[in-house]
Parts: sequence; C-alpha cells; structure tokens
Amino acid sequence: MDHPPFALPHLPSLLRQAVPMLVEGVLAPLAVFYAALSLVGLNGALWAAMGWVYLGMLWRVVRRKRVPGTMALTAVAITAQAALGLWTGSAIVYFIQPEVGTICLGMVFLASVRLRRPLLAKLAQDFVHLPSFVLRHERVRQFFVRVTLLWAFVLIANSAGNIWLLMNQSIGSFLLLRTIAMVAVTGLAIAVSVWGFRRVLHRLHLDTPAAIST
Repeated sequence: MDHPPFALPHLPSLLRQAVPMLVEGVLAPLAVFYAALSLVGLNGALWAAMGWVYLGMLWRVVRRKRVPGTMALTAVAITAQAALGLWTGSAIVYFIQPEVGTICLGMVFLASVRLRRPLLAKLAQDFVHLPSFVLRHERVRQFFVRVTLLWAFVLIANSAGNIWLLMNQSIGSFLLLRTIAMVAVTGLAIAVSVWGFRRVLHRLHLDTPAAIST
C-alpha cells in the first residue's frame, strides 16, 4: 500500500513549539506562585498559579485554538494541588502533592505500556502531527513503548528526588534546585526522544521525500 511522504520537522521547529508549551504550562505557573508567595502569601499564591493556567486555557478557547493535552493535565493537577494547599494551609503539602501525583502519572505510563497503548504515542500529537500509517508501523509502536518507559523512569525518579529536596531544604532552595533539575532532566529526555524517533524513521525511510510503501 502506498502512502504519502512524511518528514519529521527539524529539531529547531520542534523546540519552537515545545519550549513555549513547557514555559506556559510548567515554568510560568511556578514563577507566578513564587512571586505571589512573597507578595500576598500562600493562599494568594495558590489562586494566582491556578488562575494563570485557566486563563491560558480560556485564551486558547476564545481564539479557537486546540487546548493541548499537556495543558489539560496541568490544569487538573494544579486544581487538585491548590485545593489541598488551601485546605491544609501548608506550602509543603502544596508542593509534595504534585510530586506524588507525578509519581502516579509515571505509574500510569507504565500501565499504558502493559496495556500496549503507550501514552507517549498520544501525547506526542501535542508537539507534532503523526500520520496514522506512521503510528501503525510496528517499529514505531515499539519506539513509543521504549520512550514511554523512559519517561516513566524520568517522572518517578525526578519526583522522588524533589520530595527529598522538599524535606531537606528551604522552600526557596527547593524551588531553585527543582527548577534547574526539571529543565535539565526534561530537556535531556526530550532530546533523547526526538533523536530516537528520527533514528527510527530514518531506518524505515519514512523521513525521506520518496513515496512510502509497506
């Protein structure tokens, strides 16, 4: 069966799409929370961080743009996180809850592999459109199994380290070290994922302008 040619966007193009989403959905809420914490206290910071995420989603809806799955996950997580933080009045509870949630998300990634429906195959659509014939290819499916396992390990290990930092450092030091570690580890995992996918496509000759047949 013949398929149209498919080319994976170049890394700079992927980064131009992925970095703003990472900043908007992860780094900005953290910056908003920390700024508001020093100005209006814990409760105000909780509302500010949650408001940032929902305003971002509303802005996309008003402009009739698709709300990425990663942003929807962030909204659910930050709502539960803020509700628990407001209820307990504890900054430590506020920060430890998403780390536990991230560990649970890592477990979901592992479960999706077990169910042969690797979650990364779906989330990847937030960053690059993949034709159905690419997603159906056996080697591509195997790649998404491996990369889902990689991200499960990254999520679980990173959050476990963050919990240790939270219990042994001040809130300010925790925020700084957590941000540095998150950017470094996430950036490395993204680079490995993109490199691995390009390698798979190259081996299958799916990233060439020639017609594809299977």
